[in-house]
Amino acid sequence: MITSTQLDGVALVVGSGRGIGREAAFSLAEAGAAVVVFADMNETTAKESSEESKKYASNKDYKTTTFVMNVQDGESVQAMVDFVVKEFSRLDYAVNAAGSYRQVDNGVHAPIAETDIDNFDRIMNINARGNLLCVRAQVAAMRKQTPKTWSSRNGTRDIGRGVIINLASANSFVGLPGKGSYTISKHAFMAITKMAGIDHAADGIRVNAICPTWVRTPLLDVELEKNPEVQEMISAIVPIKRAAECEEVSDTIAFLCSPAASYINGASLLVDAAVTTTVRLF
Repeated sequence: MITSTQLDGVALVVGSGRGIGREAAFSLAEAGAAVVVFADMNETTAKESSEESKKYASNKDYKTTTFVMNVQDGESVQAMVDFVVKEFSRLDYAVNAAGSYRQVDNGVHAPIAETDIDNFDRIMNINARGNLLCVRAQVAAMRKQTPKTWSSRNGTRDIGRGVIINLASANSFVGLPGKGSYTISKHAFMAITKMAGIDHAADGIRVNAICPTWVRTPLLDVELEKNPEVQEMISAIVPIKRAAECEEVSDTIAFLCSPAASYINGASLLVDAAVTTTVRLF
């Protein structure tokens, strides 16, 4: 085991009631986080996920709790961060996973000329503005903290005051016909990630994005069951001909939070089996 991939601090996962956010919280607990706060609009799923995380936690002093919030409400977002700092004294890792694909989507696909502006505003309000509200509040809390250090076989290095991971998408880099509103919002995710990484590197805060494509969540499983053509599409487009398992994404999030990734900042990591590398015609 590479010890620098282990965690020991306080983690906040926004959108952790289900899907990739839920699995990200589990991976952080498994990697050694001392605290994981499950923040979500849905109190029931957040509590269920929080309770389940105890099965995976490797830290003997592990604690978990929930916070009900809405990324579209600035006061709610600030209250969430204030709660974490008040209860646990600091915020080491923040994962922003609200508004992931199939939860906040285009709905009916349409070319840009036929964009439903009300729907566009809804998607941007959650994915772009909501993400900015979260990152802004998280950075403000982290920059007040004492930096941490990490001792390795080559000595001791500064690993900063905190880490933020935004759950973006392969659509942060490429377009998909008729999916303009979602794609634009996910490009905004990347802009927020880059600017926060640039603006707050000197504060000892790293901000990165993880960008998956199709991921095996319960929502995708339902879609596959209803429509076998979706699996045919995945097989045709994805070079390894399957969707990603949630752990393949969430474990990567845990890695980006760890001291092993302490020189990665303002970056994006595509977890897409090379979907965006080339055009697949067969």
